[in-house]
Amino acid sequence: MGGIGGLVYSTLPVIAFVPLNSLFGLTVAIWSALGIAAAILVWRLIGRNPIQPAISGFLGVGVCAFIAHRTGDAKGFFLFGIYTSLLYGGVFLVSILVRWPLVGIIWGALNGGGTQWRRVKGAMRAYDIATAAWVLVFAARYVVQSQLYDADRTGWLAVARIAMGWPLAALAFVVTFWAVRRADSLVSPKEVSPKEVSPKEVSPKEVSPNEVTVGETEPDARPVSEP
Repeated sequence: MGGIGGLVYSTLPVIAFVPLNSLFGLTVAIWSALGIAAAILVWRLIGRNPIQPAISGFLGVGVCAFIAHRTGDAKGFFLFGIYTSLLYGGVFLVSILVRWPLVGIIWGALNGGGTQWRRVKGAMRAYDIATAAWVLVFAARYVVQSQLYDADRTGWLAVARIAMGWPLAALAFVVTFWAVRRADSLVSPKEVSPKEVSPKEVSPKEVSPNEVTVGETEPDARPVSEP
């Protein structure tokens, strides 16, 4: 939700963590990653930019740093992201199976459209496809990064974290954009231009001489008797 800036800010602590761990050790790498995340938060506060992405990023780095500190291993920095991908992928998959695809729910909440799309078969199919795209993204991240974690390839973990972040998310967003456009076109009622109705020509009534119109009184034809 943080846009391009959010993507950049989320990768800076990761980019700094791995080389600093190799050069100066785990403690320096942890504090450097936290310092970068805190600096990003302060920078956005000074610039009066939305700080929600920066706060989320700082908390995420904090959790990753805490796990790395507790495990005493640099690869622990990536453990939170690995299991987060597994959790997200499972949630998105379950939402498809129970016929409540999560992409449709999220978009309906954001645009105020509610769940009207569930009554349209084509819209349901589009949101199923978009949600399935995100399932594939999260599943790919989990499978690849968990294998690298088990193999103690910390450097490649950082590469996979970045490489499988932006590109895969971009592909999933393309599918999501298509699904939203498709579903909206099926759900939203089409505007129908009003028909031009020509005024009916009404022929005037032919009033007979003996017909009395409203507001007129019929003259009294009876003879008046003389006193």
